[in-house]
Amino acid sequence: MTATGFVLFETAIGACGIAWGKRGIVGIQLPERDPTATRQRIARRYADVVETRPPPGVDLAIGDIVRLLHGEPLELTRIDLDMTGVPEFHRLVYAVARAIPPGATSTYGEIAGRLGDPGAARAVGQALGANPFPIVVPCHRVLAAGGKAGGFSANGGRVTKLRLLTIERARIGDAPTLFDDHGGLPLRIA
Repeated sequence: MTATGFVLFETAIGACGIAWGKRGIVGIQLPERDPTATRQRIARRYADVVETRPPPGVDLAIGDIVRLLHGEPLELTRIDLDMTGVPEFHRLVYAVARAIPPGATSTYGEIAGRLGDPGAARAVGQALGANPFPIVVPCHRVLAAGGKAGGFSANGGRVTKLRLLTIERARIGDAPTLFDDHGGLPLRIA
C-alpha cells in the first residue's frame, strides 16, 4: 500500500489522519496525544507521504467519518479501501467487521464462526489488531467473549474503544448506558 497523500481532520475524538493512494484509502490514524504526534505516526507508517488537500472521494470519506464520530449512525461501507498487501485472512475479517452496523457489536469468536473457523478467535483478534483502517473497518465494535471490551491497539486502548462505542450508543454487556431510562434517577458512575 503506497500512500500519495495524507491530511489531518478534526473529529469529536480529536485530530484523525487519513492517507490515500491511487487505489483508495490506505490508512486511517486515530488521534495520538496531539496533532503533531498523529502526523509523526503517519510519517512512520508511510514513507515520503505528503500532507496535501484530499481528492473528492477522500473528502467524502472524511465527512462520513466526522459525522459518525459525532454520533450519526452512518455505515462507512461505501468508502474504498486499498488492501494491496493486506493478507487474505485479514481481508475476510475486515469484510465481516465492516458489516457490523453502528451501535451493534460482535465478538472475535462470532466473526471466526462466520468465517467458518470457530477456533480462529485469536487470529481474528490479531487481524483486527493490525487493522490499518480503524473506524472504516470498525474493530472497536468487536468484543471479547462474554461481551467484555477486550483490547484496542489505538492510543488510549480500551478507553478509546469504549468512547467510540458510547458515541455509537452501543451496549456492552448488561451495564446501563448514559442513554438508558433510569426511572427518573440520575445514573451514578463509580
